[in-house]
This record gives sequence, C-alpha cells and structure tokens, in this order.
Amino acid sequence: MKLPSPRGSLSDALVNALGGASPLAFIAPDDDEDLQLSLFVCYELAYRSWDGVDDAWEWNPDLLRLRADLEQRFAAVLGRPEPADPDTVPAALAAIVAADDGPSLSGYLRGRATHEQFREFVTHRSVYHLREADPHSWAIPRLSGRVKAALLEIQIDEYGGGAVHKMHQELFKQTMTWFGLDLTYGAHVGVVPAATLAVNNLMSYFGLHRARRGAILGHLAAYEMTSSLPNRAYANGLRRLGGDASATAFYDEHVEADAVHEQIAAHDLCGAFAREEPELAGQILWGAKCALAIDNAWATAVLDAWAAGRSSLRSLLTV
Repeated sequence: MKLPSPRGSLSDALVNALGGASPLAFIAPDDDEDLQLSLFVCYELAYRSWDGVDDAWEWNPDLLRLRADLEQRFAAVLGRPEPADPDTVPAALAAIVAADDGPSLSGYLRGRATHEQFREFVTHRSVYHLREADPHSWAIPRLSGRVKAALLEIQIDEYGGGAVHKMHQELFKQTMTWFGLDLTYGAHVGVVPAATLAVNNLMSYFGLHRARRGAILGHLAAYEMTSSLPNRAYANGLRRLGGDASATAFYDEHVEADAVHEQIAAHDLCGAFAREEPELAGQILWGAKCALAIDNAWATAVLDAWAAGRSSLRSLLTV
C-alpha cells in the first residue's frame, strides 16, 4: 500500500520520516484529519504496512511514543469504562444495541441512495472490509478455553472456513468490482475523511493493546449484534440499483452468518469472558458503546454530506 498524501503538519512529517526523507518529528496534529490519518499510518505498520517502508518502524521506540500520544488524544473523546455486573453482560449488550438511536444509513441506502452514493459507501467501507476480521483477531492469543473457542468460531466464518473465495474480505471485492472500484488493499485511504479513519482506528486501538481485550470483544459483539438487518437493507438497496448475485453476495452472507454470530458474541464470547475476568466486564460494554458512537458519527457525516448535495469523500473518485 502506498503511503497516503499528508493532511497536515504531523502526517506530513510522519510520511516523510517513513519514506526516509527526514527524521521523525514530534509535533501536534493540526486537526482531526491530521490526527486520524497519522494514527492510521502508525497502526498500518502492524498490519500489511506501507510500500518501501522498513519493517523495523513497527517497533521503533520514537514512533511508538508518537502513536501513544495520538492514542491519548483519540481516547479523550471515548470516555472511560464503568464497573459492571459480569453476570448481566449479555443482557446489557442487548440493551445498548436496543437503545442505539443512530442515523439509519442502511435505510437510506436501501430506498433512496443513487448509484454514486452507494459507490461512495462501498469506498468508505473498503478500508475495513478489505481487512475484515483482522483487528479482532489480535484478541485470539490473549484468550483461552471457551472464550477463545467462541472467538475462533466467529473468525473462522469471517475467513471463509479456510476457503479463499468465501473469505469476507474476498466477497467484498465482488461488490467493489461491480462498482468499478480499485480492489487494491488500502487503495481508497486517501479519499476517505477522518470519520472513516476513526472507525478503523478504534478497532486497532482496542485490538493492538492486551489491556483493552475486553473492549475489542465488546466492539465485535456490537458489530455482530447490529449487522443482520442493515446488511439485508444494503443487499436490497444494491438489488434496487441493479446489483447481481455476485455484487450482493457479501451482504447476503452477513444476513445469515451474523444472526448466528450475534448469540455467540453476546453469550459465549462476552458473557463467558466477563465471568472469567469480572474486573473487565465494564470494559466490554464500553467497547460496544464506543463502536456504536464512532460508527454513528461516521454515518451522520456521510448522510449530512449527501443531504447537502455533495460527496461524502474528500475528493471525487477517478476510477
């Protein structure tokens, strides 16, 4: 993946340092665009990294200090976990999901979105879906027994049971192909706004830290528990626009799979984890709340842009 174009003083300094043009500078981000892109660039070093960047940067002490500073700035808007009764975690997760009153982006896409708007939506989501499940897989070696088995049950489905063509990451490429989008991993990072990068950064913030293992499980539970109905809407909206079975396969797959995953995530995963590590029960619920809040902020930004008659992307796609 090519290093993205900077969006401010910090991301400019970071990109230049990773490219070997200058030493790493410690400066404050100019704004949220600069912060989120810089944090995303730091996190990507732990995934598939950037073209031409030395792998040693992943554990470079100066870069990790910079990343920690950015994480503190990001965390300032997330609030803090509160203590929770471990025996009530599954019910509490269900209550959090039921109380969510975020904007219905799925409803808009089902019934009103134009071809170009749906294409923009797919572009936003490609940043995550082309590495779908990877951020949550960081939790696997940090768990044991029933909890690990529950997470693996979910993740095995996400990775297509070992069949490449069934991997959700690969199924999403079929949707992108129908829209004529570049399938290259990370190809659209440069055109998505801070709100989209924040959705992805939240997963990495939770997943890359063992201390937040409860939060990444709560995040996954929130995703699985709010997936089936929206994905049905996405599939129907795509069919309304003429999408064929290949184009809708990704969304159709999630309608069925996530209905099962919802129960596994709430009870076998989060419920069991809360009983094993009761001191982290509140962190599970916090992770779920953060997932919904950051996703709702992104959906609001997208819908507001469309309501104003403009693109939800930073620049218009040329492919």
